[in-house]
Amino acid sequence: MQISMKDLEKLTLSEMEDLLAGSRKIKWTTEDSETKYDFITAVLKQQSYSKLGKRERGVVKRFLAKVTAISRAQMTRLIAQWVDRRMIERKPARRPNFARRYRNEDVQLLAATDAAHEDLSGPALRRILHREHRVFGKLPYERLSRISVSHIYNLRRSALYRKQRVRVQPTQSRQIPIGERRKPDPKGKPGYLRVDTVHQGNHDGKAGVYHINAVDTVTQWQAIGCVETISERHLMPVLEAILHQFPFRILGFHCDNGSEFINHNVANMLAKLLVEFTKSRAYRTTDNALVEGKNGAVVRKHIGYGFIGSDHAAAIQRFYTAHFNPYLNFHRPCGYAVLKQGARGRTRRIYPADDYRTPFEKLSSLPRWQQFLKPALTASLLRQQACRHSDTEAAQLMQKAKLDLLKRVRFPS
Repeated sequence: MQISMKDLEKLTLSEMEDLLAGSRKIKWTTEDSETKYDFITAVLKQQSYSKLGKRERGVVKRFLAKVTAISRAQMTRLIAQWVDRRMIERKPARRPNFARRYRNEDVQLLAATDAAHEDLSGPALRRILHREHRVFGKLPYERLSRISVSHIYNLRRSALYRKQRVRVQPTQSRQIPIGERRKPDPKGKPGYLRVDTVHQGNHDGKAGVYHINAVDTVTQWQAIGCVETISERHLMPVLEAILHQFPFRILGFHCDNGSEFINHNVANMLAKLLVEFTKSRAYRTTDNALVEGKNGAVVRKHIGYGFIGSDHAAAIQRFYTAHFNPYLNFHRPCGYAVLKQGARGRTRRIYPADDYRTPFEKLSSLPRWQQFLKPALTASLLRQQACRHSDTEAAQLMQKAKLDLLKRVRFPS
């Protein structure tokens, strides 16, 4: 509904209430603020607003707010102005006009000084400006000698400064041609590992041990190792031992962008084994989510967060190889996700309650799984190892060995 202002000015209070109760929209023929203020003044005069009761004033206020599309708070201020002075004036914008302290020649002198000293930090440059005037008696630096550090950065961002001193320094991207940046696709085959490191903290400047966690994408077969440091001398032997503990051939190796794995030594070792080397993509936090979850649910749950000195790495490595890794792969059930697409097209991961199996059970359930085994390993040897102890017996033996280990390696609190 499109109505002129003159028609709206003549409405009675009851007609205003009917208009407010209706759901029809009113379109203005003008958006000029002065015209709206004149209209508000005319309606307030027509209705004798000062003599109205509280309810009637509310009707007029809501009517004006709806018709003029002015907020209720602003309408309250405009009506209060009319009640005081019987007129509504539009206040002009008032912008603060601060006196300019530093002139163009000061900015040019600052740029020249910056160029001579190759862009020192703000505090260092401020000291130089102070010394130029106070120590060496150079009058052009008089105003700049009193400048604050924060205002140095303000002047550096000014158009005059940038026009005086143009600095072009393009970003130098650092490309490391090691590993392919993509998510691995195992296609249901075992042998595609997700690898990550877990640090056991620092104490008094001394670094703790590092746990190397490797998990197979399909079967969740897991092998954990421990090193003193993540340097080549300590990491490479343990990493080779971890890969040796997997019963199937290694086809893929996926890690994050940490330098402990993204280096030529690891790349050369994987190349000799004909292993596909991939690394996580930027802004894709789920690329290595499987091993990240195992870091907390397995390593942190059993070893904890307390500091363990790097000199105990060999003892922890022996515990992992002899007790912990066999328990994880032959006696600890894991959940295996099933991808389901929801009504809105989102893919969800569902973990069926009847699909919790040990990694060995998952491996042996794959079609033609024996073809993936390493040449010196047979299915009967794996079944013999899986049946050597029951799940609870294996867990109790592992817990006993773990408690004996932690008593020796835990840093005294």
